[in-house]
Amino acid sequence: MERIIKVGLLGLGTVGSGVLRILEINSEEVTRRAGAKAEIKKILVRDLEKKRSVPVDAKLLTTDPWEVIRDPEIEVIIELIGGTVAARSYVEESLRAKKYVITANKDMMALAGGELLSLAKEAGRNIYYEASVGGGIPLIRPLKHSLGANKIISLMGIINGTTNYILTRMSLEKMDFQTALQEAQEKGFAEQDPSSDLDGKDAAYKLCILAGLAFNSPIRYNDIHVEGIRGIGQRDIFYAEELGFILKLLAIGDELEGGLALRVHPTLIPSTHPLAGVLDENNALYLVGNAVGEVMFYGPGAGSMPTGSSVVADLIDVIRNINHQVENGIMEMDFREKKIVPVEMLSSAFYLRLQAHDQPGVFAGLANAFADEAVSLDRIIQKRSEAGRAEIVLVTHVVEERSFNRALEKIKEFPAIEKINSLFRVIES
Repeated sequence: MERIIKVGLLGLGTVGSGVLRILEINSEEVTRRAGAKAEIKKILVRDLEKKRSVPVDAKLLTTDPWEVIRDPEIEVIIELIGGTVAARSYVEESLRAKKYVITANKDMMALAGGELLSLAKEAGRNIYYEASVGGGIPLIRPLKHSLGANKIISLMGIINGTTNYILTRMSLEKMDFQTALQEAQEKGFAEQDPSSDLDGKDAAYKLCILAGLAFNSPIRYNDIHVEGIRGIGQRDIFYAEELGFILKLLAIGDELEGGLALRVHPTLIPSTHPLAGVLDENNALYLVGNAVGEVMFYGPGAGSMPTGSSVVADLIDVIRNINHQVENGIMEMDFREKKIVPVEMLSSAFYLRLQAHDQPGVFAGLANAFADEAVSLDRIIQKRSEAGRAEIVLVTHVVEERSFNRALEKIKEFPAIEKINSLFRVIES
């Protein structure tokens, strides 16, 4: 007889619905690849009467999480409720009950992944979290296995679909920030409260997970310098394109001689860079390994079916391990602590847009402030002044960030400078 693996599903929202749909339409393929049939036995929901986007037997539904987690027949728990407090308690209880866990919860894995994986090791089980980063793009598995022979030198990614959609609309359709955000919300690419996306927090959580695997080190949210995209204006998009750049929110990690450099911030990248062509809600991760060289993963970063496909791929792995009695080693338990390099110790080129009185001596004052801190200028743009005010855009050569910041403080004190409009880092190759 064909073996059946009983599965408990916590959450039947966007991703949970995708999981059910995939298990239905690809049932034969999943069973063949897993070597046993997956059967959803119980599903945790908030409202038993809610209309579902997928057909589901009402007998499977429950509002009691423990009815799912403590069912002795259920061997695998798929956690898709999101958040951190309840989800973490459910995952902990599942592991103590000797169940395998699959999750798409980036917040939980970024903030508590180390403790949960340690608990999984004690329980002789594992946590699978491919869907926590990149939606349908395989990122976790390649970092753990396919690129395992490499020392990862750097990673750079567009890993938040909301901000990428907004910046794409601002660039291609010349929308202002607020209009692009509203459209993203109407199309379901942005939450009604988009703060986590706009402020860079979502991307930073994902960077915690990716950088930890890439650099074999436990990464904490506070290790990452985080800036969001609020305040980016149409004029910044215009000037970036005039200079040959595209503006993106990037998550960046580098292993340097002094330690790990981790940051999330808006960045000007050359229009010829592979990441420049990643549009709308799509995500991409660009990696450099010392053996493989440059590699890029690209695809839909969210959505019911793409993310559901990553969850079901993890389920196939879990079932194969159960079926063949394979104990998966937890590689994250071998992570080593590494120093974090403060952002002010890093070097970068910078884009600066400022507003000044159109009067003699402005450029001389700017040049002196930069020269005092050994900051050299690469390009300067000044459009025709209006009403006695001039808008000036400067791009520096690569300089240590603290030197640039000292020069910037001097510029702010210069009487002719009215306002610093925008400041972004620049990647030139």
